Amino acid sequence: MPLDAWLPVGYELPGKLRVRGPVAEGRDWQICEIRGGGRTLLARESIARRWIVAGFLEEESFNSFEYGADRILFLDGGESRSLEPIEISPSPDTKSEALARATAFAATRAIDGTSSLHDAIYVERFSKLLPTWTLSSSVPDDVVFGAWLTGGVPVSARSRRRLRSLMTWIGSANLDEVLDMARFPDDMGTGLTVGEPSSDAKTPFELAGRPALGAFFREHVIDIIENEARYKALGIDFPSAIILHGPPGCGKTFAVERLIEYLGWPSFSIEASTVASPYIHETSKKVATVFNEAMKAAPSVLVIDEMEAFLTDRQTGASSGQHHVEEVAEFLRRIPEAIKGRVLIIAMTNRIEMIDPAILRRGRFDHVVKVDMASEEEVLALLKILTSALPCELSLDVVPLAKTLAGRPLSDVAFIAREGARLAARSGKDRLDQQSLDTALAAVERKDDGSSRKIGFN
Repeated sequence: MPLDAWLPVGYELPGKLRVRGPVAEGRDWQICEIRGGGRTLLARESIARRWIVAGFLEEESFNSFEYGADRILFLDGGESRSLEPIEISPSPDTKSEALARATAFAATRAIDGTSSLHDAIYVERFSKLLPTWTLSSSVPDDVVFGAWLTGGVPVSARSRRRLRSLMTWIGSANLDEVLDMARFPDDMGTGLTVGEPSSDAKTPFELAGRPALGAFFREHVIDIIENEARYKALGIDFPSAIILHGPPGCGKTFAVERLIEYLGWPSFSIEASTVASPYIHETSKKVATVFNEAMKAAPSVLVIDEMEAFLTDRQTGASSGQHHVEEVAEFLRRIPEAIKGRVLIIAMTNRIEMIDPAILRRGRFDHVVKVDMASEEEVLALLKILTSALPCELSLDVVPLAKTLAGRPLSDVAFIAREGARLAARSGKDRLDQQSLDTALAAVERKDDGSSRKIGFN
């Protein structure tokens, strides 16, 4: 909806500033663009006086003019300076922009510790946030600042793991500096009063349906990261690179995604669809670029998906050309470098026998882990986890389902739980029952034998 401009286009303010048009407004204020660049904040005397009395701005910061029967105060935002409501601010593009926001947030809270800032106006020129005191419900400071940093995602600034995954460009150390500047403590000191539960408490890493793989990640990755000083004293600086291999649908990707989510680190991927090129040297250049980005954002995770597309044996047939040799050599050089730069490297493949032996040697990928299809016990564990989050009939028994689904992709197991819930809801039930799960299983089996329902016209 177009904004109702307070001033006509081209209106000349004192100081020869000409108004172009409004970009944002509230009940007693309006932000307008200025011809030639920059913005100005127009304010009615009532709200401007509150800002002055509260100590956000000096009276001399404003100019004023008469327009009709109104006296309007205005604030020059400065050319190339941010002047906007924080609720519509885009995410910062640079560390300096993020630090400027953190400085403004802390400076504002030093002046006023109670007014809600979810509807505030950011005036970068004065490094302040101006509350507008609307009637909408207030929002906690940590969520306000988290949303301001991410461009609108309602994440707590105390949840550093979540913020790292959303702001991969800034890097962990830089993000910590920004949050410290804004005076939001990290996960180890949430700023909560004694006895108050933390919404970001770290729970032990578990891998639904794959307990053995979950235990491997806890021992060889998470424990080293969470007890860095102890391991470093014994010469272990960072987790070694890992290869997960097994048939399609065995749960490799699912496991890696859960690990990345737990760590909260920025993640990068190398896969054929994004870096492969028919042009000589181009693939190697793209691979190098991804490694460089991962190291800049360290600590981070770099996933090499379908590694057989890049790292097949250089001595075999079509893979022995100079082009391919160069690609493998790039990986051989980059992998140890990235590990030293605190990049966790995880590769996945369905064809471990095709991988170049030089890649598989210790020192590059120390751990080569086989991931088989889920056993009956693993499927049963996953089904129990999936159904425990749902209201279920007391008579529900997932043991027969686990027997049937053993050896199948974990995605099938998750689908059956989800589809069973959908069918129950469609039938007007308020609990998941055995019949709905059995019907969902039958639908999967029909798809496998090619007898799934077809939709079309005669």
